[in-house]
Formats: sequence, C-alpha cells, structure tokens
Amino acid sequence: MERAGLTQLLQATGCAEECGGFTFLCDPAWGAVEREKVAALQESKIENRNSKIATGWLCVPTGGSGGGVRFARHDERTLTAAVEGFCAHFGLERVNAVGVLPAHHVSGLMARVRCAATGGEHVAWDWKKLESGSPPLLKLRRASWVLSLVPTQLQRLLALPAAVAWLRGFRVIFVGGGPVWPELSDAAARAELPVSLSYGLTETAAMVTALRPAEFLAGARSCGPALPHARVAVAGEGVITVAGGSVFRGYFPDENSAREFATEDLGRLDEHGHLHVLGRRDTVIITGGKKVQPAEVEAALRASGEFGDVAVMGVPDPEWGQAVVACHDAGGRTPDMARVKAALAGLAAFKRPKRYVAVADWPRNAQGKLNRAALLAALE
Repeated sequence: MERAGLTQLLQATGCAEECGGFTFLCDPAWGAVEREKVAALQESKIENRNSKIATGWLCVPTGGSGGGVRFARHDERTLTAAVEGFCAHFGLERVNAVGVLPAHHVSGLMARVRCAATGGEHVAWDWKKLESGSPPLLKLRRASWVLSLVPTQLQRLLALPAAVAWLRGFRVIFVGGGPVWPELSDAAARAELPVSLSYGLTETAAMVTALRPAEFLAGARSCGPALPHARVAVAGEGVITVAGGSVFRGYFPDENSAREFATEDLGRLDEHGHLHVLGRRDTVIITGGKKVQPAEVEAALRASGEFGDVAVMGVPDPEWGQAVVACHDAGGRTPDMARVKAALAGLAAFKRPKRYVAVADWPRNAQGKLNRAALLAALE
C-alpha cells in the first residue's frame, strides 16, 4: 500500500494527529494525564521536525492497559507485509470487514488497511449497537466478510440467538486480544461459528499466527501456525519471539532496524508448528518460590461455570512473597464455592487462590482488555 493512500486512510479515522513528520494514532477517550504524557513524548523528537521520515512514521499506541502509553513505529512497508501474509494465509484476494474495534487500536486499524489495500469494503459499526441486536446491513454476501472480536465480545454475542445466526454467515471471525478460555471456544464450535483463534501484537501489525476456521471446528484450540510473512519461535524459558517484515521499527522516539521482537508472552509450539500461548512474563506470580501462570488458574475458575469475568493476581504477602488472589465481577452472581473448589482440584495447592475478591467496577478498556494495573490498584 502506498504511503499517500495509507495517509488518507489514517486521516479518515479521525484518530490521526500529525506532529513533526510523524502520524500518531490517539485514543479519543484519553484524559488530560495521558494527553500531557503524549505531548511530552512528541516534543522529544522535535529535532526531526524538518527532516524526512523514511521509516516508522506511523505511531500506533500500545501498553495503555498497563498504565503507560507507548507508540510502536510502523509504516507502509510493515503494514503491507502484514496484509500480504494475512491474505495468503486465508486465501483472500479481497478483504471485506465489519469493524467494531476502535481505529486507534491495531486490530481496528489493520481491518481498515486490509480492506483498502485489497479494494474491499470496510463497515465501521458501533459495538453497543451490535450487542443490542442491531447488526449492519451488508451489501455483499456475508460469506465474503470477516469480523474481529475480543473474547468478551464473542461471549456476549453467543448469548443472543439472533447474533449467533448473523455470525454464522461470516467467512472468518477472528478472536484475539486476550486469552480465549476453553468453554468459550467450545460454545463457539457448538454454534458452528467460523472462528479463527489468533495471536498478534501492536508491534507486529496485528496477527502473526492464526488458526483456520476448519481447524477450529475440527477441534483444534491453538492460535494456529505462523502466517507466511512471519517467523514465530519460542526462545529460552518459553518466550515468544516474532521476526519478519511486519515487525515494528521501534518505540517512538527510538528507531530499531532489527526485524525480530522478543515479546512479553510465554508459549510453546506443538508438533504441527501451532502456537499455544501460556501467559505473560510480567504477570507470573512467584509464591513461596514457585511460579504460577494466572491464565492457567483463570481457565480452571472459568471451567467451574461460576464466574463471568475473573482474573488472578499476585499481591504482596509477608509469608509467601506473593499470594494468589482471584478477583471477580461483583455484578455477577455469587459463586458457589463448592463448585469452584471442585474445578480447582486438579491444580497444585500452591496455585489455588488464597482469597476471592468481588470488584464492583470491573476495569476493561474500549477493546475489551482487562486493565490489570487498575485491578491491582483496587486490591490495595
């Protein structure tokens, strides 16, 4: 995709801000604090205001859910590599997409870029309207369209029979942006939805691995193999690394020419080369000298059927270093602890939560991702 066309697309989102030769995608919901931090960051590159920005001129926000905003530097080359790999993996010459994720988020951005680069149609739709039972009317057959959702969105739509019928008409429904628990995957498969479990990051211009819908409906539950443009590996201690043409140019204002990125995620590759994401390095809980992956405990808690939203956190503990604590949405039903205990029976004792905390204001951002920093602050 040529730079002029990409620039025009970015301007049309209403999220783009030009500064010193760089284009920043900004969240309209940012408050004064975030805005001040972004302005200070932009000023740090003032010496380049009059220079030609050859690469990494598009700055996409990342890391906001952890408390601090950073910008991953991309350009027309990194995004084009991602589009070409995506189309080759799914056998698509033209991409038509319904977009319910915000344009400043990499998933919402790449849905627009794929459509524009292949001459397809993109329909931006308000998530609240879709959730309330008002889907968009599509000009082409829905079998030629794709849709991207985060797990929480898929969960809510599965509770609506009319929405399920609408979802069945898509060619592919991409689900990513967070862990997909087994019960949710199984419910989607029973509903015969053409789901693709995927893995990607802002730093890699969205997905770099993806399971094809036929594999999902046949029972596979990995994040699939690497797309043609990416090389995905698991390094020492299980760290997922990604190499290839879509890897970002570094975090603004720094520039990095390396085409390999070590993520904060842990995973494994199975005998078929499919990626299984196990959790994040920065969320590992060390309790009594032993490591606990929150995602494993959260999966067991969800399997009990007693929780809608649930998250496992490590909080300071004078005896164990960190204690395993399960947080759940206070707006849900009161969990039956006998059923919860039974669901956790297969876990080692040190992995089981020491206590359960009901949280009144469950902190999710506009993309449906859990804000763990805010949740941890609520426990203090």
